[in-house]
Amino acid sequence: MIKNEFKHHEYTGCRGHHSGKRGSRLFSLIPKLHRHDRHGGFQEEGVDGSDDRNSILMVGSPNVGKSALFNQLTGTYATVSNYPGTTVALAVGRMKLAGREYEVVDTPGMYTLLSITDEERVTRKILLEGGYDVILHVIDAKNLGRMLTFTLQLIEAGLPVILVLNIMDEAIGAGLDIDTETLSRRLGIPVVPTISISGKGVKELKKEIARYTHNGMTLQVDYGVVIERAVRELAELMPAAALTSRSEALLVLQEDRDMLGVVTSLQSDKAQEVFELVNSLKRKLENPVNYYLAMGRQRRSEQLLGGIIKRRDITAKNIREKIDKLLISPLTGVPILVLVLYFGFYKFVGVFGAGTVVDFLEGHLFETYLTPFINDMTRKVIPWTVLQDLIAFDYGILTLGVRYAVAIVLPIVGAFFLVFSVVEDSGYLPRLSLLIDRIFKKIGLSGRAVIPMTLGFGCGTMATMVTRTLESKRERMIATVLLALAIPCSAQLGVIFALTAQKPGVLVTWIGVTLFIFLLIGYLTARLLPGEEPQFFMELPPLRMPTLANIWVKTATRMQWYFREILPLFLLASVIIWAGKLTGLFDLALWLLEFPTKAIGLPAEAAQALLYGFFRRDYGAAGLYDLQQGGLLTGNELAVAAITLTLFLPCIAQFLVMMKERGKKTAIVIAAFVFPFAFLVGGIVHFLLRSLGINLQ
Repeated sequence: MIKNEFKHHEYTGCRGHHSGKRGSRLFSLIPKLHRHDRHGGFQEEGVDGSDDRNSILMVGSPNVGKSALFNQLTGTYATVSNYPGTTVALAVGRMKLAGREYEVVDTPGMYTLLSITDEERVTRKILLEGGYDVILHVIDAKNLGRMLTFTLQLIEAGLPVILVLNIMDEAIGAGLDIDTETLSRRLGIPVVPTISISGKGVKELKKEIARYTHNGMTLQVDYGVVIERAVRELAELMPAAALTSRSEALLVLQEDRDMLGVVTSLQSDKAQEVFELVNSLKRKLENPVNYYLAMGRQRRSEQLLGGIIKRRDITAKNIREKIDKLLISPLTGVPILVLVLYFGFYKFVGVFGAGTVVDFLEGHLFETYLTPFINDMTRKVIPWTVLQDLIAFDYGILTLGVRYAVAIVLPIVGAFFLVFSVVEDSGYLPRLSLLIDRIFKKIGLSGRAVIPMTLGFGCGTMATMVTRTLESKRERMIATVLLALAIPCSAQLGVIFALTAQKPGVLVTWIGVTLFIFLLIGYLTARLLPGEEPQFFMELPPLRMPTLANIWVKTATRMQWYFREILPLFLLASVIIWAGKLTGLFDLALWLLEFPTKAIGLPAEAAQALLYGFFRRDYGAAGLYDLQQGGLLTGNELAVAAITLTLFLPCIAQFLVMMKERGKKTAIVIAAFVFPFAFLVGGIVHFLLRSLGINLQ
């Protein structure tokens, strides 16, 4: 029996959300959603005054190949616009079919209409708004039995659904034969098998979209006499919307936050009647309403799939299952993780990217040819010393900003993105999530947090934005603190790996201290922040051999992002440093920073690298690289400098994103904690090494 009852005044999240009109246009929901112009660029909605474009919405669980299918349909990999009033991004593209234009929107992943995370809530709000001509529910064909329950919810809601059985190649490889024609007849909707990576089945899917007509028929699930009676009574009180009144009633029975907000906007007598019906039903049931609804959908799914799926014995499936167990089990998964980190990140990113490639670009190309040429040309062309310093020499845009960005950071970031794309495309990341879920629970996070944490090794700014996928505000806060404190970005990581490649003692000390701080601060933060232990559920995609096409597209897209977003920040940092030098503010900041820098046993010159790190973490790492190349750091000093720089303030870009995602006060509090804490830890390490007589090599 559920004893806890709720009051209608507690829910005000969606007051006035429903206008009473069914099927308002998707483009009125996203008024600033960008459209492609005829040159392949973008223009805002309403530029040409037209709004006759058909709309397609893509929904489905994470890791079912929606993005790859989106790319096949539109030819666009990642054109994004934020949902109004949120930081949740939607991928948008367009295509032409049978002389008609279609706007295609790829929504964040969701498992059911009952939303939990902010991203799921945005997807559901779009569904509630209506105005779309077709909904493509993309599922992993291998998991048809489990994912069909969401399809039933969409059909029951009266939505125009086409079911896309994606990743069919792996379903066939797993020994599954699916009778899609019979399934289509039973569901009353088109069912199309596809392989989004290769594009197989996409042509047939486009044909189904072009000729699709929503017949308005819905398939209902029987949830039992008691629940069905409550649903009928509630449905009569629900306002008109894109969903059927029955579907709205089911969401209210599950105490969905947004739908309860809608109820509070009703006339007080109607709202009171709704809450009394819900509380009355809860008193009659021994288990939560969700349980009965889930069981009812699962039973209906099994009935519909009777005779649809035939299984063949496949040896490869057993091999995949054995590999899965090896990757997930701590006994074997941890050594495998160490190998991935060693060969993928340390050897390739650290030694090859930050070593071989950087040595050629920075040490040979820039120092030998480009930098002297730029300095000489600047002296000849520009007579004013002030402008010369802006363009060239020690702090110039070309000789510092471009050199750091292109010769030092770019090869490291590129190497990281390449490795990350391989790891991501293989399906290893979700298994890593399961492997470390138990450890992450100790620091208040679930295995889901492995995604932003791993991305943090690429760019903390991007990773901070991805924390919005975590379920609770508490998790998002903990992840933001840890990203700001103890996760080095790819360039910083690569430079440190390169600096310590010949000094294993320094490397071990840096890794050990940073990992200890990560776990300690995570544990303490989880104890201080109130909230329940996070729950973890993640769809496990199949292990697959990474494809060159996918790796290329993902790496190239992220590299485009780097040039578009990060390169300007390097140039801006050069200008700020130049302006700071010109006004004396930079020298003042350096002078102030020298005191704590010397206090932790570092030379005064290290203050400059730390100050650079505030403009960009990788900027600071590159400054540390210059110090090491100049022979100004001993093994102990290098360890202290690397630790302090890693724990130091997040860069400006990450700090601004922290303000946007967590709020101004929270971002300032985090920065105010991180700054002295970094020097405190650096000082402790310096003291211990000196007291114990340890000289790291």
